[in-house]
Amino acid sequence: MSDPALSQLMIPPGLPGSGRLRYAAAMQLNRAGRLSPEALEVFRICSPRDAEDPLTLLNQRGLAQELSQRIAATPEAAILALLDEADIYLSTLDCPGVGELRAGLAEARTRPVGVPPARSNAVVGAHLASALAPLALTHPALAFAIATAAPHLEWVTFDAYPPKLIGEDFRKGHAFASLVGQGSPLPAEDFDFGLFLIAPHVLYRDHNHAAPELYAPLTGPHGWRFGPGASLVIKPAHEPVWNDPFAPHLTKVGPVPFLCLFGWTRDVMQPAAVVPAADWPALEALRISSTGTFE
Repeated sequence: MSDPALSQLMIPPGLPGSGRLRYAAAMQLNRAGRLSPEALEVFRICSPRDAEDPLTLLNQRGLAQELSQRIAATPEAAILALLDEADIYLSTLDCPGVGELRAGLAEARTRPVGVPPARSNAVVGAHLASALAPLALTHPALAFAIATAAPHLEWVTFDAYPPKLIGEDFRKGHAFASLVGQGSPLPAEDFDFGLFLIAPHVLYRDHNHAAPELYAPLTGPHGWRFGPGASLVIKPAHEPVWNDPFAPHLTKVGPVPFLCLFGWTRDVMQPAAVVPAADWPALEALRISSTGTFE
């Protein structure tokens, strides 16, 4: 981050003396009118507790979103901070493709950040906050980084699939924003990494593509299957899904919006294709409960 006070405020928990350093940065930001007295009080409470992440208490008091708005990091700093938090998250996963994906992020991290034109998106406006609320309880720093960077990203609802094949609910109920890739804030060739959001209960019908793909779901539970006719498998948040090239896959979103980190590590310009299946109407009517059962 280019802002010294903000960098000090976001020092990771656990370092000796980090609580008092974060509190000192919070006082500086408060004096500058960039941090509310309520948020400052959270950093004061946490100052003697080096191992405690203040973002947890900020979220409990409903201040995390206020913090992301009041601090007003530059777009470049917000995007880099999100990339850093995403890489930390990926480092915790044991899944094919993670090493290759993180290597691509490290290479892209050396390039200057370009800020795309901000593009409002109805899906993001309606559903991102609901997706971040449960994430903030378990991964407050990542949730905070997403909330801070989201207004500076170019969110796209794409129409590459034939509308009748992919379905109206998905066509109007999803959005993605690339962080690394062609035309992204951090340019890269034959590589794509970013955030993917789908509205609750939407069916992302069976499809495949040449690119190998990692999904790192940040919310759940959601339903998955890996080929027309296969059984629907319920997976919780934070259980990664790896799709080999041309392997069919489907996602049925649960009651919480689907939010994930996604990565394509090659063949990203090759088109995706819908794989027809006869049971889409039944799956679209299906509802998954918050406990992962079928309603």
